[in-house]
Amino acid sequence: MKQHRSAQAHLKAFVRRIEAVLRKEYGVPKVAPARTLLDALVETILSQNTTDTNSSRAFRALRRRFPRWSDALVAPNVEIAATIRSAGLANTKAPRIKAILARLLEEQGRLSLKHMGRMSNAAAMDYMLSLPGVGPKTAACTLLFGMGRDIFPVDTHIHRLCRRLGIVSRFANAERTQDEMASLVPKGRALSLHVNLIRHGRRVCKAQRPRCDGCVLAGVCDSVSVLSVADGRKC
Repeated sequence: MKQHRSAQAHLKAFVRRIEAVLRKEYGVPKVAPARTLLDALVETILSQNTTDTNSSRAFRALRRRFPRWSDALVAPNVEIAATIRSAGLANTKAPRIKAILARLLEEQGRLSLKHMGRMSNAAAMDYMLSLPGVGPKTAACTLLFGMGRDIFPVDTHIHRLCRRLGIVSRFANAERTQDEMASLVPKGRALSLHVNLIRHGRRVCKAQRPRCDGCVLAGVCDSVSVLSVADGRKC
């Protein structure tokens, strides 16, 4: 138990150092808030398995075609799918969006997520995960960007970096990485670390041919790998 606490303390200090280095390199992220939490949720669903450019285009098209969410609720799935085609997987995302709208109207009597403002982070995550088609990453992203909650989502870039840096096991899947990172991210730094890890993953620590020679984390990456070999954590 004592050894486990020591390892956790080491990882927390390491993650805190990474956050500080990346914040110095890329700055403090500034994110424009969504108009409503429901907007943020739909935007996040549209962003699944596509680029920010494509999902933003799809969301704008969706709101132009359906200015009120009640309009989308009564529209056929095929019409919604045609509107959000640029986001990809439109035939999957359209019925998910409609199912969420129907669930909210049935439960809350209105198309809104305002009732979540009174929930704790844990309760908010549980509620998000109960909605159709919403997984851990979508739930965490919605709460982080839509409510400003200090919750850390893990996407494909972050998952890759966490394994390479030795923060989590190289055998961990994305959900396990998100679970483990929840207790390691410095308080109040979820947004900064999330956005800057993605920036670093896109620009430097790429999936193919990472630019290790120009990486601001190269030194600490080597040190944590050596220290964590016994725990099966290595790049």
